[in-house]
Amino acid sequence: MMIGILCMGLFSIARAESFLITDASQIYDVRIDVACEEDKCGGEAKIVLYQKGKTKVFQQFTSEDLNFYLPEDRQPTVGERPMYGYQSGLMFGDFNFDGTEDIAIRNGNNGPYNGPSYAVYVYHKNKNKFVFSQELTDLTFENLGMFQVDPKRQRIITFSKGGCCYHAKREYAVLPKKGLVLLSESIEDAMRGDDQVAIIQRDLIRGRWKETVKLYPLKDIYPDN
Repeated sequence: MMIGILCMGLFSIARAESFLITDASQIYDVRIDVACEEDKCGGEAKIVLYQKGKTKVFQQFTSEDLNFYLPEDRQPTVGERPMYGYQSGLMFGDFNFDGTEDIAIRNGNNGPYNGPSYAVYVYHKNKNKFVFSQELTDLTFENLGMFQVDPKRQRIITFSKGGCCYHAKREYAVLPKKGLVLLSESIEDAMRGDDQVAIIQRDLIRGRWKETVKLYPLKDIYPDN
């Protein structure tokens, strides 16, 4: 009997499923076609956008590895992006601050520490479709998952780390005809080897970088170490 149960577990088969999501965007409904096994979905997937109230396909995308988990209601989440937790398969938002919705689609775990990575598409008004953004996509491959967006300040915010004790936060602007421009870096470096932590702040001011460095005892920043 134990052998039979083990074999069933080893040979569980993923099945094709289709999900319709109507509350992720103010403009679009989304259909996801992907293979799922129990509560995990992944592998090659098709993502289809429909303008709300219409049945004609607006645009279709593919992902080599959409990779997401299903909650108890078996409806995929959209927009969740905790830094060290589960991040959703789809993200909608105005990533380049032009007043239109853009979309990010999970494409596996190609980020640092096998973290989530995304293909990012921004809406092109003249072409009336989403176009691939290499520089925004690269941010998700180089940092800890999907970037954050501050719409009031019109900033894109990323987080990265090196080992246990080096953390960096970076803020970017999206400028016309220039694309992404790094504006500031906030770094916490506890890997100096001298029992001190360096808090480094770099800011781009009038085209020139200004840097300040403050040192603190390691025990004040990491009291449990």
